[in-house]
Amino acid sequence: MPTEAERQREVDLYRIVDSLPEAAYDDIARLASMLCDAPTALVSLIDRERQWFKARVGLEATETLREDAFCDHAIRTPDRIMEVPDAMQDPRFRDNPLVTGDVGIRFYAGMPLVTPGGAAIGTVCVIDDQPRTLDDRQRAALESLARLTMNLMEGRRRELELQRAAQLEPKIATSADTLNAQPYAIAIFEVQAFADLVAQHGGRTVERTLQEVDRLLESVLSRGDSVNRVTGSGEFIALLHGDAPEAALAALRGRFAGLERELGARVLHGLAVAASPTESPESVYLRADAQLGIAKNAQRRG
Repeated sequence: MPTEAERQREVDLYRIVDSLPEAAYDDIARLASMLCDAPTALVSLIDRERQWFKARVGLEATETLREDAFCDHAIRTPDRIMEVPDAMQDPRFRDNPLVTGDVGIRFYAGMPLVTPGGAAIGTVCVIDDQPRTLDDRQRAALESLARLTMNLMEGRRRELELQRAAQLEPKIATSADTLNAQPYAIAIFEVQAFADLVAQHGGRTVERTLQEVDRLLESVLSRGDSVNRVTGSGEFIALLHGDAPEAALAALRGRFAGLERELGARVLHGLAVAASPTESPESVYLRADAQLGIAKNAQRRG
């Protein structure tokens, strides 16, 4: 079974946490609610010290503490549904604030979302305020919806890989021809809590601000360098040439300071320098993303 660090790395690579709502995931939560005859259904991701909901029916909250999350228990048995017929009678949950408080959970059933590498990163789950169980048909439905959710997430991951390849590989190939195979680095800048920002300020305001940031970022780059925003997100990927990318990184970071002030956002970054001019951009990107993950860990601890 993957370690917690490896599991969290998988969560980060899917770029689902803090993403905008999507109809396909909303449909999965709605189907789970209908098929299991449950008032509440969730597509949840376990992210560091929180549980974040990609889709939800019957619940206003967008996240909870991980220490309170039933789903955090469910991912410990990734090969099967975790079913809690009556949380008040279960020593693991009877004192849980989600049971004793306003949410009033009594019944829970969650099927883990398991990556191809075996990491359980979240669940499709259903919740009721009355003690009960699922029947075999409902359990099979929940398992199917979890597989469908993972298929959607895998498709998203592949699309992101293709987008990065289309943006970075031709530029690196060109630079190798025209700039005497200079070393290069990749920096990733990520606006934190992106979905919350859109909910708070509105999609148009956030999009307008990000477009202006995109324009300003280009203005500080040197010849051959580039920066691209990942479609529909708060992630920017910068390709920087030369032995010392620190100056360019600082200039880019300065441009993001305006966005942080205007929207009250936090922008974190990760940087990786290619081991050689011929190292694949995807490999360098993944190392930069690991550094971004370290920054996220530090932010959460702080």
